[in-house]
Amino acid sequence: MVLLGRRNECETVDRLLSATRLGHGGTVVIHGEPGIGKSALLAYATESATGFQVLGAVGNEAERELPYATAQQLCASNLATLDQLPAPQRDALDVAFGHVSGSPPDRLFVGLALLGLLSQIASKTPVLCLVDDAQWLDHESAQAFAIAARRVRSERIAFVFGARTVPEVLTGFPDLSLHGLGPSDARALLRSALPEPFDESVTERILAETRGNPLALIELPRGMTTVELAGGFALPASVPVAGRLQSSFRRRIAQLPETSRRLLLVAAAEPTGDPALVWAAAQRLGVDESAATAVEAEGLLQVSPRIIFRHPLVRSAVYEAASPADRRDVHRALAEATDPAADPDRRAWHRAQATWHPDDDVAAELEVSAGRAEARGGIAASAAFLERAAELTVDPKQRVARMLAAAEAKRQAGALEAALELAARAERSPLDDHQRAQLDALRGEVSFASQRGRDAPRLLLAAAQRLDLHDPRRAWDTYLDAMKAALFAGNLTNGVDARDVARAVLAAPQPLEPPAASDLLLQGLALLVAEGPVAGTPVARQALEKFRGNSITTDERLRWSWLAGRTAAFIWDYEAWDALTNRQVEVALATGALSVLPLTLSTTAGVQLFAGRLSEAESLFQQAEAVADATDTRTAAYAAVLVAAFRGYEQEAREFIDSAATDFAARGEGMGVTLTRCASAVLGNGLARYDEAYIAAQSALEDPYELWFWPWATVELIEAASRTARAAEAMPAFERLTESTASSGTVWGAAVEDRCRALLSQGALAEGLYRSAIDRLSPTPLRLDLARTHLLFGEWLRRENRPAEARDQLRAAHTLFTDFGSDSYAERARIELRAAGERTRKRSPDAPGHLAPQEARVAELVAQGGTNAEIAAQMFISPSTVEYHLHKVFRKLGVKSRTQLAKRVLESAQENENG
Repeated sequence: MVLLGRRNECETVDRLLSATRLGHGGTVVIHGEPGIGKSALLAYATESATGFQVLGAVGNEAERELPYATAQQLCASNLATLDQLPAPQRDALDVAFGHVSGSPPDRLFVGLALLGLLSQIASKTPVLCLVDDAQWLDHESAQAFAIAARRVRSERIAFVFGARTVPEVLTGFPDLSLHGLGPSDARALLRSALPEPFDESVTERILAETRGNPLALIELPRGMTTVELAGGFALPASVPVAGRLQSSFRRRIAQLPETSRRLLLVAAAEPTGDPALVWAAAQRLGVDESAATAVEAEGLLQVSPRIIFRHPLVRSAVYEAASPADRRDVHRALAEATDPAADPDRRAWHRAQATWHPDDDVAAELEVSAGRAEARGGIAASAAFLERAAELTVDPKQRVARMLAAAEAKRQAGALEAALELAARAERSPLDDHQRAQLDALRGEVSFASQRGRDAPRLLLAAAQRLDLHDPRRAWDTYLDAMKAALFAGNLTNGVDARDVARAVLAAPQPLEPPAASDLLLQGLALLVAEGPVAGTPVARQALEKFRGNSITTDERLRWSWLAGRTAAFIWDYEAWDALTNRQVEVALATGALSVLPLTLSTTAGVQLFAGRLSEAESLFQQAEAVADATDTRTAAYAAVLVAAFRGYEQEAREFIDSAATDFAARGEGMGVTLTRCASAVLGNGLARYDEAYIAAQSALEDPYELWFWPWATVELIEAASRTARAAEAMPAFERLTESTASSGTVWGAAVEDRCRALLSQGALAEGLYRSAIDRLSPTPLRLDLARTHLLFGEWLRRENRPAEARDQLRAAHTLFTDFGSDSYAERARIELRAAGERTRKRSPDAPGHLAPQEARVAELVAQGGTNAEIAAQMFISPSTVEYHLHKVFRKLGVKSRTQLAKRVLESAQENENG
């Protein structure tokens, strides 16, 4: 039955349910002021969901600090099906829900596990997930719901949220804003609630002041006196509807017997709705079962089979009307009634609310609860427990320690402003040198998380130097954090740059023998920055060998493998770059530590780029963006900028590069600004605009101490210089490059050096160098550099009036660049081929066989033997979305089975390696 005055809204819900039945799931967020009809519309959805399994949950203000509390509500009736999930997802939910102990699961991984559980159910029957009072969701549940809801488009799963305002984590979903009923509907509803007889002027006054709010239309008359109904009703127009409703509820509550009011307060303070617990606490306060009679008669509370308030505003009205002393008494009774073995964290929280002065016993209990919350992945909850523990701690030093721990937990949860506020509160107390170092490290990490550069290197370096005396292990890790921050900041840092960090590292006390892989990495980076490739490369290579071994801890691998992989790229070790980043992705997926993936996937996309797999690279940084969005971590478009440059669609690439440069500069990421200039040089060389390329590459080399991208910028500079009569000007840059390539001792480094030297040489020497570079690159996966070398050699041969030989090289280049989807470089090769006497048609990007990035990634993973569920977990999508992409791949490639697809992918890879 359509709700009064809500026909359009009911039709929206009906359309969502109809689409979901057909396998096109979706989400809607219903929002509006208290009493506007959100819960009624959710009830309508329940009644309309014929053939659905309906799962429900309600956010609760008192449970916002308990991790995954609402998610557990939603899944409670289906926990027996957890065993059907892949082991990593099953384990993530088991730990998150407190069924077992284990490493804290990543929030994205829990969200994907929730999606997997819902998909299991949806394979048998459509699923409707109803979540009311979403403004009070605990942080972890809200993120898990959002992650799952973003991935139901190809599933028989629908989410409907009700909230007063749209929570930040749910922004971007379709929303339905509820407003007051129209005049005729409001009048009809009011007349159904008013007794006879009544004054018509009262009707008009209530209609005007409630503005069509359904709950206000029903409830306000119940709190009016006979005199008011006869014409004396008037509330101040400035009072919001919610305030009027609460005032009405408070008046009705005040008329109840004292024991009934006490029962209401116990129920308001205990959000679980467990009758046994509420009555056990109430009895401790002298309340017997007779108190429930008046409460139920007034329609404020249902006491069986669960404790349920008429409306959340009733709970708020009860709790806010109580005195602080009464609230403490109630929380004390609830703490005593709560089983410390079954629910120790809720007991600790009630004890904390019952305490008005410092109490070390309660603070210690809260600290233990914080540890349990963190173990379930509830970092935000852990921070809340620790913050309250700090407030109740007697000893000033211990209080500061707990406050700093709470601030660190806030930082890890992404609440950066709250972390800085707690840090400032801690700073108002006396700090010892170790605590001062912790404070500096916290502020440095917050600075890096929010802006990447600017102040982070200075703060982190100061923290590392303070920690040298107190915690050498943490000091060395903090030096590496400082180096990372300084490399990101580049020449946009405030006061401390990579050279300062490098000098401090080389002067600091060395770590205990044997050094960890991360210690060697730090030493290698410090030497590369301070003394150059000859000194730094050997130590960096030792670090890479250790990272590739089995002796390092999982935490060390997860934290630093992306940086080790990027160092491998700098010293021209493509094999290590590929191995380290892929290994880190595998470990992150296996352990559920997905927050490390944005940087790792971006670095892995670079590996794919140099292999000529531009579509795969695009798929990876799309995944990186999805993970970053879901885990509230910052990502950057490093690989995306280079891929856009090599794609070569000029307007699109220039807009993207310029936008990225602006974003990088605003965040103080000098390294990113350098990359955008390097990308501009790549784009210019691809479009054969060599003067533009030279200027861009020159600007990328302005910072003589930039580490990551100067070798690649130098390669672009030398190519542009060879086409603009600037070979002599490029020689100093070439000499610096050869120091790097020669120190590497790798095939990649030697091939790049050969090609760049050929560009600056003449005659037989140049020809020999080109052929040497091609011979070195041909057996490797480095197809992008191979294609560029074929192109440059072909262009050189044509200028040497050897068109037949030139055509062989240019044809190879054109084929490779076309396969890559590198439009500008393929066109440059096509134009050269035509000048050498051969005509080649451009291939449309929409030609048969062309796969979009996600399709290409699905095809690659299917060829590796992945099931839909395994591919879904790796790509952070649902199994049904994998199936959707797979159907498109089958159609485009003209295959009919996974076996045929695997064979086609393998044949294509072999052709590319041989070509």
